[in-house]
Amino acid sequence: MKTKRVLLAIAMLGLGWQGFAQSEEDSKSNIQTYTPSKLLNKGQWDIKFFNNLYTETKANFNGKTADKPRENYFTSTVEAFTGISDNNRINVGAIVEFRSNTRGGRQALSVFSLKDTNSDRKGITSIAPAIKIQPLKNVANFSIQSAVHIPLIDEESDSNGVFLDQTAWIFQNRFFYDYTFSGGKWQLFTELNTEYNFGDEKSFANKTFFVVPGAFLSYFPTDKSTVLVFAQHAERFGEFTQNYTALGLGGKYQITKVLNLEVLYSNFVRGQDTGLGQSFNIGLRALF
Repeated sequence: MKTKRVLLAIAMLGLGWQGFAQSEEDSKSNIQTYTPSKLLNKGQWDIKFFNNLYTETKANFNGKTADKPRENYFTSTVEAFTGISDNNRINVGAIVEFRSNTRGGRQALSVFSLKDTNSDRKGITSIAPAIKIQPLKNVANFSIQSAVHIPLIDEESDSNGVFLDQTAWIFQNRFFYDYTFSGGKWQLFTELNTEYNFGDEKSFANKTFFVVPGAFLSYFPTDKSTVLVFAQHAERFGEFTQNYTALGLGGKYQITKVLNLEVLYSNFVRGQDTGLGQSFNIGLRALF
């Protein structure tokens, strides 16, 4: 009888710890729990609306950096993913991109002008079916996202020299991993983005490989907010080569249980055979 009471007490204690752990997990905000490394549960949805404004006033070609008339590139991306597997290790989705670009020394916010001129272009430029998997059963914070970006435009640059987007197809694989340090206040997120561009001999990017490693260090002052710093480096190989390095900072805030806000800034501090500028980013994420 005494043995049964001991076993019962141990069982209740175990359930108590399990309940505490579950409660602690449930109390975490989405920005802490659902990093890009984390897959969705079956039937769960993740919709992101992310906007990037890149403006450049310098360029480096043939080993020399020089000033140039301002060029502006705005990209608005909508991503939608949902979980489809019982073991929560497979997500499927789609990515759609809209671009608006201006050149000729126009101000950065000219990308939002509704006027059609000889120094701007805009439109939906690509769509991509995508799949995301957790390849290792016991490593929930490592995932791979694969997508095929299908171009929806015929000409990269028009007769006025205004570039919109590349016309080559892109086979993209993104590798995500994150690590949360003891105490839960600090988190390191790493990404390796790889792309192979193909399918259009006229595209500047055709038959090139693009590799972009990046590291993001986040600090959580509260459960619903984070500040972060990051570094990214990009290398293009193949028939056309270029590289650049960008440093940045930003933050995220959970507005509601469903909606998150993200703001980022980056500066392209160096590069070869590429433009050099700054990017301003703002995004909304709905997770339900």
